[in-house]
Amino acid sequence: MTSIKLTTPVIRMPGLAGGERHRRVAPVVSRPVGPALLVTLTSLWIAVLCNLPLWREMHRLGLLGNASGWAFAGAFALMIAASLAALQSLLAWRWSLKPVSMLLLAASALGAYFMLNYGVVIHNTMVINVLQTDAREALDLFNWRLVVVLSLLGGLPIWLVGRTPVHTATWHRQALHNTGMAAVALLLVLGTAVLSFAPLSSAMRNHKHLRYLVNPLNTLYALGHVAIKPLRTARTLVEPIGTNAVLGNTDSKPPLLVLVLGETARSGNFSANGYARDTNPELTREQIASFRNVWSCGTSTAASLPCMFSHLGRDGFDGRSHDYETLIDVLHHAGLAVLWLDNQGGCKGVCDRVPSVNTSQLKHAELCPGGECLDGILLEGLDARLAAMPAERRARGVVIIMHQMGSHGPAYYKRSPAAFKRFLPECTSNNLQDCSRTELVNAYDNSIAYTDHVLASTIGWLKRQGDYASAMVYVSDHGESLGENNLYLHGMPYSIAPDVQKHVPWVTWLSPAFERRGIATDCLRKQHDAPLSHDHYFHSVLGLLQIKAGIYRRDLDAYTRCSNY
Repeated sequence: MTSIKLTTPVIRMPGLAGGERHRRVAPVVSRPVGPALLVTLTSLWIAVLCNLPLWREMHRLGLLGNASGWAFAGAFALMIAASLAALQSLLAWRWSLKPVSMLLLAASALGAYFMLNYGVVIHNTMVINVLQTDAREALDLFNWRLVVVLSLLGGLPIWLVGRTPVHTATWHRQALHNTGMAAVALLLVLGTAVLSFAPLSSAMRNHKHLRYLVNPLNTLYALGHVAIKPLRTARTLVEPIGTNAVLGNTDSKPPLLVLVLGETARSGNFSANGYARDTNPELTREQIASFRNVWSCGTSTAASLPCMFSHLGRDGFDGRSHDYETLIDVLHHAGLAVLWLDNQGGCKGVCDRVPSVNTSQLKHAELCPGGECLDGILLEGLDARLAAMPAERRARGVVIIMHQMGSHGPAYYKRSPAAFKRFLPECTSNNLQDCSRTELVNAYDNSIAYTDHVLASTIGWLKRQGDYASAMVYVSDHGESLGENNLYLHGMPYSIAPDVQKHVPWVTWLSPAFERRGIATDCLRKQHDAPLSHDHYFHSVLGLLQIKAGIYRRDLDAYTRCSNY
């Protein structure tokens, strides 16, 4: 093997003369090392240290309680390291080896931090969440612990890799070496898996979430899944639906329906649903009906929002071969005036074909402190927005969708102004493990109490719209974990997610004029324990507005038992 002679880097010092102006910075390793050693060391570092969340969870599950358990953990680490070595070996070229190793180290350190700090796992939905995260949400996750963990688990080895000279052979010899290294690594994976098959299969079968903790293979798999999904789904094709939609009951006042999309609201933290704390003091003074047994499409906005506005339901949505128009399009086909107001990270494609406004960057001294707007901003200037809608459509009816920031974490304390902090002391850190359980729940419940105020204010605005038969429907996209079983935030795979991430509130308010269209609030209250899900949302909105369309399914209309339409 021929070696490449590397010179040490030179630092030029301005203001010094002659030889004093140059200082050579010695590399960490005096001699160049081979690609195999660099690949082996980085793979072992990642497998052992960056997989601390995996080892912690295995210990919690009692899988490391004896010598055989530790032997299995060692075999598992060896399989992870060998898999990473095989991947790096195929890319162990002079121009790609270090960048690939550094990228894997950075991704592993970042994944380890979030899995350690919030108890989350990494899968395709979580990766989509990360890719769709805006700057505000990213800043809410930044803290000193993130800097420390990334510096130790990622920064230190990346620095060492960058300072270590590596020699490679000519391209044809290097190709043989790379192939040989990859083959040896894969044989090691296969051999170790065969020898540890019994404990490995048992662990994966009984504790399925462990597969989402294997770092960074979980991230690589999820990225691959997200990347190839467009190849399996014709996303350029959006099939129209409900083009034959027409309004029924046109003899009464035109409907004005506000659909409020909650964010990260847990049904169990609504006093309207039986929570011991009074988190809904304003709503409970209104004539509302609250469904208590409602389940989301997914555990994140990216998963739930497009699903709940789809006619396919949760099972059909993920397996669709192409995209379809949404509930919003059907409302537009029916001739209604439709407006989407967003105080969060966008509508995820749901509102692409109707007018929309993003309120999150508006300037308001009270409602937008520090450049981030509270949900009260959704009501600012709403009269003018209503008046600006096309008159011919307003005459048929209006639907306004308000997408809240709601209770988005981890900075729950930012989601409520000082006047609505009913529960103190509250957690004022985005590093949730720094707070007591009481402080964390206080901050979260304050955000729910502020949502209560926003919803009650929305009802107040609707009561003033005397030209319309007005109504409001509030449904959250998903729930949240608040430290139960050391798990925080949301986004777990649906099959293993705890109920608190899937159990969501659904609140309905109807004006007397809207009730005269053929639906009774008193009856809805008696249905508070009816089993519902986001699958019902699409058809319930159509039914509530009495829109006739072939796509409508009466059996999935949550209001049908209390209506005569």
